[in-house]
Amino acid sequence: MPVHAPLRRTTSSGRASRAAVHTEPGRRRIHEIAAELGLTTRAIRYYEQCGLLCPARSDGSYRLYDAADVERLRAIVALRDDAGFSLADIRELLSYEDAASQDRAAFLATADVDARRRLVRDAIGREERHLVLLRGKVERLAAMIEAAETRRARLAAKLSDLADRALPADPVGAADPAAVPADPADAAEPAHR
Repeated sequence: MPVHAPLRRTTSSGRASRAAVHTEPGRRRIHEIAAELGLTTRAIRYYEQCGLLCPARSDGSYRLYDAADVERLRAIVALRDDAGFSLADIRELLSYEDAASQDRAAFLATADVDARRRLVRDAIGREERHLVLLRGKVERLAAMIEAAETRRARLAAKLSDLADRALPADPVGAADPAAVPADPADAAEPAHR
């Protein structure tokens, strides 16, 4: 597919109009992708700076995104928001995907059985590292769940203990509002007068 330079129109001041820059078919500008995915353009640029994304550039240096870039951004957002991975983990996970794509192309490009065996062995090793990363995340999440369940159980026991200690129907001094502390925490400390 030939790369076409974007066509530009200028405003009355002579500057290029943002809306007037046309991209090649199948590629879109950053603001269009940001709106579609619910991201800010700043976030997309940050992912590019982190090495998670590498869009094409127009002659005017505008970022141009194709369908594969959009899918990669969707994956980044899902790994970050849904699975809670750090950007370093996302970079590693995406590198596995990139390597797998390259290995598939190399596998299909050769008929050499030894080369294909080597590619498959490499892919197995990569998937083992991938699984270590994913299992580590699952273990960390399991520990967080266990800690939350322990806290919830302690709170439920505290609530049950408080229910067992029902307040008397007519506390001493209830007739005198000054005798009943305004803050229940003050009830534990004797009043000094």
